[in-house]
Amino acid sequence: MMNQHRLLTFLIAAIALMVLPLALQPFGNAWVRIVDMALLYVLLALGLNIVVGYAGLLDLGYVAFFAVGGYLFALLASPHLADAFPLIAATFPNGLHLPIWAVIPLAALLAAVFGVLLGAPTLKLRGDYLAIVTLGFGEIIRVFLNNLDRPINLTNGPKGISQIDGITFFGINMNRPLEIGPITLNSVSLYYYLFLALVVVSVIICHRLERSRIGRAWMAIREDEVAAKAMGINTRNLKLLAFGMGATFGGVSGAMFAAFQGFVSPESFSLMESVMIVAMVVLGGIGHLPGVILGALLLAALPEVLRHVAGPLQAMTGGRLDSAILRQLLIALAMIAIMLMRPRGLWPAPEHGRSDAAKRPEGGA
Repeated sequence: MMNQHRLLTFLIAAIALMVLPLALQPFGNAWVRIVDMALLYVLLALGLNIVVGYAGLLDLGYVAFFAVGGYLFALLASPHLADAFPLIAATFPNGLHLPIWAVIPLAALLAAVFGVLLGAPTLKLRGDYLAIVTLGFGEIIRVFLNNLDRPINLTNGPKGISQIDGITFFGINMNRPLEIGPITLNSVSLYYYLFLALVVVSVIICHRLERSRIGRAWMAIREDEVAAKAMGINTRNLKLLAFGMGATFGGVSGAMFAAFQGFVSPESFSLMESVMIVAMVVLGGIGHLPGVILGALLLAALPEVLRHVAGPLQAMTGGRLDSAILRQLLIALAMIAIMLMRPRGLWPAPEHGRSDAAKRPEGGA
């Protein structure tokens, strides 16, 4: 009976997710675009949850992997390299323009390498010290992206990289509307279905990792690293695996972001983005997949929803307060209120032993 109820819930949720962009399209592409960005943040939150939620490693520089994936896609799917390097221009006059099938694995691999490079020097660090080092790593990547426009123009500096190719998936150009009988799917709706498929695959991977021997080892390290090491767990390799595995999600999400926006710049990968991704994981419920997804959707959509609240509030003050500042204030107040009422997150993981205690008969040993 319980399995039938769960299957019915999944079926209703799947149908709702499939028709969501069709329901939002009549109100304008902006609403579908908000949902698209929310799905990208879900991908980022799922990747960070591997590092923070499963392995217990506080990473405040996760946006660096997002930037690595975004810039890699921008370089391999735009004319920038041909404009900057004569040797590439001689071979590929219009730029590389690699297909998505080649760029996504490369983005995941490069992000994983950067994740291991970050994890290797921080193996002995814990807590606040680890957070400070990862925070510095994220800022170093952003500073590099800002300044690698000379002497060789690799990233185009603060100007960013534009003219990035959209995604062509099985011959479907996602930058153009697609007509299926009487239904017309706009570009943002096509990207919605692609991002949704990536989220579903990522959730399955994270769920399998959580239930695997590796996932249980990560959680043992999170609870007590000394005890885990005493039990024979190779904490060094598993920490590096957590950093690398989490970074791959950030790299893929960054590649999708670059294709979706058609433009990347260092301002898109600021410290505030890292803080928001960590807040998504903590607010939803550390280490619990449904909670992480809920936190990511809420914090990704909340700023856009509060945009409509901040405008009238600004008008009430005679325009003396900036609407952007008001919006940030409202977001902060909402997060404080949620954490006061739900300190373990909106949808926390069940406490250890709760299910066993519920099944145990009264008076039983």
